[in-house]
Amino acid sequence: MTTEATDSGNPYHFGFKKSKNGELPSIDQEGFKDIVKEHKAIFLGDTSKKELYLTFDSGYENGYTAKILEVLKARQVHAAFFVTGHFVKGQPDLVERMVNEGHLIGNHSWSHPDMTQISIDKMKVELDKVKEKVASLTKQKEMYFMRPPKGVFSSQMLVASMELGYTNVFWSIAYKDWDVNDHKGWDYAYKKVMSQLHPGAVILLHSVSKDNAEALGKIIDDARDQGYEFKNLDKLTSKNY
Repeated sequence: MTTEATDSGNPYHFGFKKSKNGELPSIDQEGFKDIVKEHKAIFLGDTSKKELYLTFDSGYENGYTAKILEVLKARQVHAAFFVTGHFVKGQPDLVERMVNEGHLIGNHSWSHPDMTQISIDKMKVELDKVKEKVASLTKQKEMYFMRPPKGVFSSQMLVASMELGYTNVFWSIAYKDWDVNDHKGWDYAYKKVMSQLHPGAVILLHSVSKDNAEALGKIIDDARDQGYEFKNLDKLTSKNY
């Protein structure tokens, strides 16, 4: 296959109407709901249950992933880490630790390109390189989840990645946490996440954030106090939109 991913529709940037006061978030007004649903990408889990799915994008290491792993281990929470080639090459010990401690490794591409602007052949190479490198380092020999870089996707990209065996994972809780020059303190991160909690939430955090690393323990503890249970993506059996 050499067709450009943009041939089957325009690219979309994933976005959503945030949850407030426990109400469900929405992608009804974003213009891509039918595409996401048709291609079985993940936006929400089971919205009838107080379940949370914790996911991290790990494009590079900024000194906080080990702390995040320590917090998760202490609280017996398993998460999904979407890694790039840069992270896998530079942090093999952390990647191995993730798998050894029960976390899932997801595919965030080798070089973080806009997947809608490269050929399907190139997209396959991007995904295969991450999957093969993780398999060579860890006990995780298969990879079933991916998150397109920058949340940019198209219908054809979703189709092609499904044919490669991937489920695309978007999110229903997020905030601007990727800017390492804009740390605002753990309390800011805590409030941004907790104010958006809702049943079936897929939480996106970036592991480069000092604020996230410092807020994570309290986020987990207080979410559990509210009756929420943390599950990993391989336990997500009901997709909602």
